[in-house]
Amino acid sequence: MSAPLTASTQLPDFAPMEQGPLARTLRVFRKDRFALVGAVLIILVLLAAAIGQWIAPFPDQGLGVTDVPNRNLPPSAVNWLGTDQLGRDILSRILLGARPAITVAFGVVLLAGLIGIPLGAIAGYRGGWLDNVLMRITEIFQAFPPLLLAMVMVALLGPSLTNAGIALAISWWPWYARLVRAEAVSLRERSYVEAARSIGVPTWIIIPRHILRNSLTPVLVQATVDIGTVVLAAGSLAFIGLGAQPPAPDWGLMVAEGRGSIFTYWWISTFPGLAIFFTVLGFNLLGDSIRDLLDPRQVKR
Repeated sequence: MSAPLTASTQLPDFAPMEQGPLARTLRVFRKDRFALVGAVLIILVLLAAAIGQWIAPFPDQGLGVTDVPNRNLPPSAVNWLGTDQLGRDILSRILLGARPAITVAFGVVLLAGLIGIPLGAIAGYRGGWLDNVLMRITEIFQAFPPLLLAMVMVALLGPSLTNAGIALAISWWPWYARLVRAEAVSLRERSYVEAARSIGVPTWIIIPRHILRNSLTPVLVQATVDIGTVVLAAGSLAFIGLGAQPPAPDWGLMVAEGRGSIFTYWWISTFPGLAIFFTVLGFNLLGDSIRDLLDPRQVKR
């Protein structure tokens, strides 16, 4: 007969299982309602970008076909958000404008990251004269406000949505270079990086494996916030005539087209402006939630 279990022979309690990414995400959304609001807004914008051409009430008008007899109509059961000065359905143009807005925003952030992240990692890891040269070049670009620099470049390249995206990417990359460089400076002295160097691991392996991988959290947060900021910047360029050109269904261009009649036909500029506002808001709220999700120091107990 086996002896009864005593206090010293009691089976140890099992440690709770570590939460997976999905559980942590749901936990963040339960605790932070703003994160949930941001996620919902982004999902709606992405859905509009993906299927907007199929759910738009008047897709032809969204692409520029006019209906002059029905111009400047207020919101109604037929035209939910009203029509503009050329009779085009505003809801259709907003839905069709989501795709170029999101495409340009993701493209700008991706291109800026591809330029700035490697340069920042190399500068921070290697240090010395290479760090000084790369950071001086970065500071030259940062001496100009990003939107002002983009305006000058678009004026030289010619006004178009593509040129606006290229100009914004060129003016945006220094911020990623500075961010990753700061992370690389702190990571290059870590014990695992020194151990890799001591056994002869080449630099071209250390940088992506140990420097870039451990810099993803601040970069991902910054990139998420920047997507909304780029939507606003691209809309600003279109507003002053340096971005998308008529009859493109661009949100900033739609705001510009209705600015002269804002007090009489307020819906022409208001609803595209709200589309920009909620897109920027959603990506900012989502960026905060990603920071809380990926950075253990930000997780509230």
